[in-house]
Amino acid sequence: MKNLTLILALLVNTLLFSQSILTKQDTLRGTITPERAWWDVKHYEIEIEPIISKQKITGKNTIEFYTLRHGQKMQIDLQSPMEIDSITFAEESTTFNRLGNVYYINFENELFSDKRYKITIHFSGKPHKAINAPWDGGWIWSKDTKGNPWITVACQGLGASVWYPCKDHQSDEPENGAKISLKVPNNLVGVSNGQFIGKKEVEKHKTIYYWEVKNPINSYNIVPYIGNYIHWSDTYAGEKGKLSLDYWILEENLEKSKKQFQQVKPMLSCLEKWLGPYPFYEDGYKLVEAPHLGMEHQSAIAYGNKYKNGYDGSDISNSGTGDKWDFIIVHESGHEWFGNSITSKDIADMWIHEAFTSYSEVLFTECLFGKDAGNKYVQGIRNRIKNDTPIIGNYNVNKEGSGDMYFKGSNLIHIIRQLINNDEKFKSLLRNINKQFYHKTITTQQLEKYIIDFTELPLEKLFDQYLRTIQIPVFEYRINNDEVEYRWTNCVKGFQLKLKLDDGTWLDCSDNWKKSTSTLNFNLDSNFYITSKKVQ
Repeated sequence: MKNLTLILALLVNTLLFSQSILTKQDTLRGTITPERAWWDVKHYEIEIEPIISKQKITGKNTIEFYTLRHGQKMQIDLQSPMEIDSITFAEESTTFNRLGNVYYINFENELFSDKRYKITIHFSGKPHKAINAPWDGGWIWSKDTKGNPWITVACQGLGASVWYPCKDHQSDEPENGAKISLKVPNNLVGVSNGQFIGKKEVEKHKTIYYWEVKNPINSYNIVPYIGNYIHWSDTYAGEKGKLSLDYWILEENLEKSKKQFQQVKPMLSCLEKWLGPYPFYEDGYKLVEAPHLGMEHQSAIAYGNKYKNGYDGSDISNSGTGDKWDFIIVHESGHEWFGNSITSKDIADMWIHEAFTSYSEVLFTECLFGKDAGNKYVQGIRNRIKNDTPIIGNYNVNKEGSGDMYFKGSNLIHIIRQLINNDEKFKSLLRNINKQFYHKTITTQQLEKYIIDFTELPLEKLFDQYLRTIQIPVFEYRINNDEVEYRWTNCVKGFQLKLKLDDGTWLDCSDNWKKSTSTLNFNLDSNFYITSKKVQ
């Protein structure tokens, strides 16, 4: 039996190890290779036509780019089984070759630096099909309750190159936005990011819908929605003026949407108060009904929460408030600030997106029900923390870290809020982060430094502890007559964190024993995500 147990353990370890092995394709996807480094994306113009009966697509992407230096070989990403059919540059066909999910374009002559160029890439194929969207990613070919085609894409982790050719790396967004055109049967509607700029009937029984994004946009956020949609609109008087609100929903859900989407304006008001102006006034705010739960597609948020409050009807915090508002409306909208406006350069730093967006749920709860309710919400979501792997993933291989980036990341921000101990200053921190890094791609190191400089707090070890380990600090204390000793254990070397007690007392605590002659009641403030232990 012992030998069998040992063999099973070895098999499990081997399996886990094999799942973590990284390939050359991972590196090509996750790294700024030499074939990526010399050029910068400025604009995408994507044209798509689905062949619904075959679950295939055809299209082209005209990429405008700027040369940072001389270059002759360009990397373009497009995942199998999609294929590039042809590439045109300067009105001439251009040669290319394929290596897995990467194509290399070989220009006849070296391109000069500090110039703008365009290439047009024609592509086609049967894109990877999502099985459990939005978590696994891919195209979603479904039908609505009336049997009409209902089609979209969710591809954050898998990447935009699952369906169209692009520079599939978060560090390089088209600064000048994108245009998207969708050719669909006349009985369907094509919806995408940005503002609707017109439609045109073409061929027989087909219509092209044209959309334009004026702001920078993540490649995975560009998305088609195709279905039997109807549209209604509203406006919101926000910090930067009038913001267009557009809702594209299935006809049978019109009345439900008009009731449920009343939450949008108070949500925007709350998040603008705490985070600063909505980042995409030029492109508007839009919710589009989708056949999956939801996704933060910039200015075209996928909504599939079935017009229910909570997360598919449940309170993920078990605090009594998480089912009093629509999780998808709040969470996915929060990503407009963190994820879409502020984007991590490497997917390993996705905590920047998810931790702050999860904290937007806390802020919205607080706006509706008060600060105590917000505190209970963030404390409640701790039950979902796994502490399986560190929040920060592996760099340069397109690998994100633990899902704890949501709930543990939110609690990390809540700790920082307690240490600031001034909500006006905390609000200024959030608003200034959004001002400083508006429409930018950043690293964890940049954000950590900014927070440390702004707060003037020694947070270096705090970030190391919660982002780079799975250890939760343990507050150890012992009482000997009138003398009290306390320290942090289960922590990184040099860890220090001021800790607040329920009676308002603050303790300067490090990983070395400290003494106090006061008789302290060690009831810890529950806003700190830590554990405690009385020792002899």
